[in-house]
Amino acid sequence: MDILVEEFEENIWVVALEKGKLEGLEIDPPNEAVRWGSIYWAKVTRIDAGQDAAFLDLDGDNTGILYNRDVRYIDKGDKIRKGGDKSIGKTLKAGDFVAVQAKTARLTPLEGEEADIWGKESKIPQMSMDITLSGRYLIYSTPLNDIARKNAISSRIHNKKLRKQLEEMINSIDDMDGFILRSSAADLQTEILQKEARILKEMWAQINVHFKGGEPSLIALGPDSVQRTLSDKAIEPIDCIEVVTMDHFSQIEDWCYIFAPDLITKITPLELSDATQDLALLEHRDILGQIEQLFHDYAFLSHGGNLIIQETAALTAIDVNTSSDKRSNLSVNIEAAQEIARQIRLRNIGGIIVIDFLKMNKAGENALLKELKRAINQDPCTIQIHGFTKLGLMELTRKRRTPALSERFDGVNF
Repeated sequence: MDILVEEFEENIWVVALEKGKLEGLEIDPPNEAVRWGSIYWAKVTRIDAGQDAAFLDLDGDNTGILYNRDVRYIDKGDKIRKGGDKSIGKTLKAGDFVAVQAKTARLTPLEGEEADIWGKESKIPQMSMDITLSGRYLIYSTPLNDIARKNAISSRIHNKKLRKQLEEMINSIDDMDGFILRSSAADLQTEILQKEARILKEMWAQINVHFKGGEPSLIALGPDSVQRTLSDKAIEPIDCIEVVTMDHFSQIEDWCYIFAPDLITKITPLELSDATQDLALLEHRDILGQIEQLFHDYAFLSHGGNLIIQETAALTAIDVNTSSDKRSNLSVNIEAAQEIARQIRLRNIGGIIVIDFLKMNKAGENALLKELKRAINQDPCTIQIHGFTKLGLMELTRKRRTPALSERFDGVNF
């Protein structure tokens, strides 16, 4: 896999290519007011009993919302509890300060606390007191989360025998408590995990000392587009990381030095004759056409047929069409499932997704469901398959981390 890092109109673009095919696209726009994963020392400004939530002043400029389900508090027995067993007003009050992490991002400042019909909850970034720190192979569930401090294995690892082996391995390592082993770490040596665990614990120790004072503030930025991509693609063998500016080279080298020293030699600065032109690297690799296709409401299947993708305020509807009767409905649907998983990942579609596959019998539906589960396992965001409805439509939900691709491209002209 090749990783390309570009900059366009102050937007940092990171592209992942597999044999020339676009498989990942992350963008950090300059108007990102709240980044996913950022950690704040926030002040409760008011309690909304109707939503069972608290509104927070994050840093003096941005507002966040903390739902009761994302509250953590210490009970009389000094145990950390999850909110929801009592109303949030009995746990928090206006004027309290809490350490929180952004579960969703926001691009542009919100005037007051209004939200239009397209956003509602998404316009105000959601916060959680369940703070985690992500590395390349591990996710550290900080001590604010769970007093039991148990280790866990990524749900993306499905093999029961392997899961048991990994559980025994991670629990046998000294000073490993409260970590989630990512799927990319399945074949790693314990020394690498121990090193990353120490790094994440030290990061938390440096962050934790800032949870004090009477002013809300940003404590730590969430991972940027480069860090998200390198972490998400850690399970893939990376052949090169191409950059055109030394600033990007230095930033990537710094992160790799800590979390991925094996990738330092893969960072490749390119000298292009037209390097000052917009998106010169992506033009050089001839992939701008693939990116532009993401803004069409359709996508073609390589063996014939197409997808019609329509995003609305309530949900995203995807219709599978065939261009020939020479292929079985099952073969078309399986190819469509693979492409749908890719399209929703690249377009960063979130919320409810309804898919109208070609009609099949029960055996075909089971085979399709198996392939769809395999395809979505490559997505870094959480996707739940809710199955076929009585009308034969497939229902999914996807919980995205960052705003949709269309929002991140707002105002950008090729």
